[in-house]
Amino acid sequence: MKIIIVGAGKVGSLMAASLRKEGHDIVVIDKSPAVIENISGELDVAGVVGNGMVQDVQTEAEVHTSDLLIATTQNDETNLLCCVVAKKLGCKHTVARIRNPEYDHQTDFWQKNLGISLIINPEKAAAREISRMLQLPSFLRRESFAGGRISLVEFKLPEGSVLDNKSLENISGLIQSKALICTVDRDGEIIIPSGKSVLKAGDKITATASSSELAKLIGSIGLAKMRIKDVMIVGGGRLAVYLSDFLIAAHIDVKIIEENEERCLHLADRLPKATIIKGDGTDQKLLLDEGIENMDAVVTLTGIDEENLLVSMFANSLKVPKTITKINRVEYSGVLAGVGVDTIVSPKVLTSDVIIRYVRAVGATGSGSMHLAEQTGTLETLYRIVDGKAEALGFTVPSDAKYAGKTLAELEFKPSIIVAGIIHNGNVIIPKGSDVMSPGDSVVVITAGKTLSSLSEILG
Repeated sequence: MKIIIVGAGKVGSLMAASLRKEGHDIVVIDKSPAVIENISGELDVAGVVGNGMVQDVQTEAEVHTSDLLIATTQNDETNLLCCVVAKKLGCKHTVARIRNPEYDHQTDFWQKNLGISLIINPEKAAAREISRMLQLPSFLRRESFAGGRISLVEFKLPEGSVLDNKSLENISGLIQSKALICTVDRDGEIIIPSGKSVLKAGDKITATASSSELAKLIGSIGLAKMRIKDVMIVGGGRLAVYLSDFLIAAHIDVKIIEENEERCLHLADRLPKATIIKGDGTDQKLLLDEGIENMDAVVTLTGIDEENLLVSMFANSLKVPKTITKINRVEYSGVLAGVGVDTIVSPKVLTSDVIIRYVRAVGATGSGSMHLAEQTGTLETLYRIVDGKAEALGFTVPSDAKYAGKTLAELEFKPSIIVAGIIHNGNVIIPKGSDVMSPGDSVVVITAGKTLSSLSEILG
């Protein structure tokens, strides 16, 4: 596909790198000649210097022959207008990043009336993910498929767990809930396990299970059971507002520490049920005075990665049960667990995942429509897992699938691919070789090193 990206900031650069890696023809538009020169040379993509809202600039980028334009500048209004211009000039699909909470209730209107194919709010997406993590804080990460009926969770196998030093073929009687171990991250090496694979304490494991049985899974593997009642948020930006809305709705007490006085006044007006503290969130004395030791969770959301990491490490040193850290420089995420930072969130990675899912669906069907994806077996859900080294994908089995009705044992799968969950008639099936995929079933697939756009691509 030919894809134009307007804005070569953090999100735009990540999108250009990810989509170029998947083989797409990329053109980047940015006002800065130095930025265009750098990204063109580093990623081997075409570049156009100029204002992406201007017709002549988009024409120079040949938007009329493009399949998709993605607008990721820092300004919401710029992104909207870029998409409108592109659509008028003949671009097939457009995606806009919109971050202002005031626009949150207008996205459906814009999509229907301005011809924008997809609108994504990174901060709201990150807030939703953090809120989901805090519902079951024993897990490092939790993602949902098929309307929330099946979950993929990540956890570190604790010392003394009944699963320590056990092979997968011998653990079925040790876990009270039905679950499937999908990947094992051991010292940075990703293992797609077989029945002979042996688990070790300290392994970072991803598993699928019915969402209704996750509490049982926590008890079975020996994770600490936690319930979150009090949360401290360091940093009072947009993400903090969205997250506070989710937490307050769940009857969780929220305390926000923000240094900017004007922002504090806005937060106090916008979030009357939250406690707002004006101060430096990296000041250990202030954190102690505000009761960080008594918090069930600390979430660090400032705009500076180093500050977020330091505060999270300080909270961990005080034995705060759960810490969640926002980072932008995701290239370092793999080494953070070694310094006491396990659960991280990156809004730009979440944005990238959503857009890549959309791009693959468009490439496979010519449309990003979820309804069409369900009919054709193309990609509906995508999550990058184990530091981006694997993917968890959601599909629906189409009515004309040639593999439908055959047992999994009868099918020949490509290497490093696992069918990790099947939802049949609303029932969650943790697959065995004797199970089948039937038309209309939702299917969760785990893959390492493979780029999939449709369910049929899992077969050899």
